[in-house]
Amino acid sequence: MNKKLADCVKNIYIALIFLFLYAPIATLMVLSFNKSKTRAKWGGFTFKWYAELFENEIILEALGNTLLIATLSALIATMIGTVACVAMNGMKKRSRAILLGITNIPMLNAEIVTGISLMLLFISMGLRFGLGTILLSHITFNIPYVILSIMPRMKQLNPSTYEAALDLGASHVTAFFKVVFPDLLPGILSGFLMAFTMSLDDFIITHFTKGAGVDTLSTKIYTEVKKGIKPEMYALSTLIFVTVLFLLLLVNMTPSRKKQS
Repeated sequence: MNKKLADCVKNIYIALIFLFLYAPIATLMVLSFNKSKTRAKWGGFTFKWYAELFENEIILEALGNTLLIATLSALIATMIGTVACVAMNGMKKRSRAILLGITNIPMLNAEIVTGISLMLLFISMGLRFGLGTILLSHITFNIPYVILSIMPRMKQLNPSTYEAALDLGASHVTAFFKVVFPDLLPGILSGFLMAFTMSLDDFIITHFTKGAGVDTLSTKIYTEVKKGIKPEMYALSTLIFVTVLFLLLLVNMTPSRKKQS
């Protein structure tokens, strides 16, 4: 009896978690097909807001800025983070621990402090606020997450394989890409995806480092909230959610297909 009760409580607990996590998203998706502009009543099924979304140049420009910054910042941060991990791996244990501690500070620091600090830095350097300052900011806060993803893989490497490649006549660059890089690749991909997600989702740091007339999706939605969110935003959020869900399913299904083959 106690086991049945425990299972029942566990199932209810899991159901409540899924309800709180996905009920708002489900509501958003339903409203994206609502013919009525008001959220209080159902006016019928329509694709009108999706059509208007692709005609709204302001939202599409903000989406383009977001994807451009997220992709570039993730790529650059991944390259810098990979090089940093290789360099730190060759340090002494104490020096590596100190540098890792310094690297982790931006992740523990409040975003509003990081945003204000970067804004003051750009002002003191005389930089013009715009896409460039947003990109530099995103690269800055993405690097620690990349290092956090790659460093565990780096610690698992066997240094003997790299040294053996050198003994067999391979150059340092060839030995790295033939021996070290394949083992680091899962961590590098994980770091890239984490950096891309963090950049895509960021609002606070972007808000402090963007210029006038430059918007990403997060800052655009913040501006829209003051005036009332347009139904096109519901449609855009639905498309983003479906795209991410599709990519997750694709990533999870690929390993299972490889095992079956």
